[in-house]
Amino acid sequence: MNILSIQSHVAFGHVGNAAAVFPLQRLGVEVWPIHTVQFSNHTGYGAWKGRVFDGPAIEEVLEGIADRGVLRTCDGVLSGYMGSADIGTAILGAVVRVKQANAQALYCCDPVIGDVGRGVFVRPGIPEFMRDQAVPAADVVTPNQFELGFLAGREIATLADAKAAVAAVHELGPKVVLVTSLDTAETPADAVDLLASDGDGTWRVRTPKLGISVNGAGDAIAALFFVHYLKTRRAAEALAEAAASIHGLLRRTAEAGSREILLVAAQEEFVSPSQRFAVEKL
Repeated sequence: MNILSIQSHVAFGHVGNAAAVFPLQRLGVEVWPIHTVQFSNHTGYGAWKGRVFDGPAIEEVLEGIADRGVLRTCDGVLSGYMGSADIGTAILGAVVRVKQANAQALYCCDPVIGDVGRGVFVRPGIPEFMRDQAVPAADVVTPNQFELGFLAGREIATLADAKAAVAAVHELGPKVVLVTSLDTAETPADAVDLLASDGDGTWRVRTPKLGISVNGAGDAIAALFFVHYLKTRRAAEALAEAAASIHGLLRRTAEAGSREILLVAAQEEFVSPSQRFAVEKL
């Protein structure tokens, strides 16, 4: 299996491609990473070095891959943080080229916009680009609760609100929706819910809340869910595998007191999760 992953990249730590590529490789997937930025570390540290690439730079690298005649072997395209609209346009152009070469390929868009408690943290125009162009082009989307509410244009306080919001996102185009973190009136204080929906139904997995906040976990779970969905074409199975792996990764990170997710130290969680959780059909 081959996945084209177009995301940001950091040399130190794990966000963007630095969080998504290794879990995919550990699961036996060939990954073709294209970086939208190359930074020394994630911006949460307050200081960093590096460069932001533009749309033409993304297109140039893609053209070089296409010249190898391999786009027909690409099974999926994964995207995350988009620093500008021209990068977004280049990513959607890559999706079109891959799907022209392989009609069975899927596009997974992690619509990075913001988060509960932080609000929108991307540049002006990006939220609207995600909602109006990227998400409608996607087969699979992986928003968090804040992003789900933005895409659906509604507040999410209850499970019923979440289900209605997921239905609204389906109406935009994606066949599969994964909500990567959900805290509603029905969620116990010591737990976090993950929700997945496709044409066969809606499922929930509830895992213990670990009380840590680290960058890159959303990038990792989007990649994990996407690869398991590509393998099974079943959202419930992909949810079960991704939830177990990400919980194991975060538990190991919390136990170590690390600011960065322990992607390498916890790599066995990707292939053989230490704890699994029930998948409930709603």
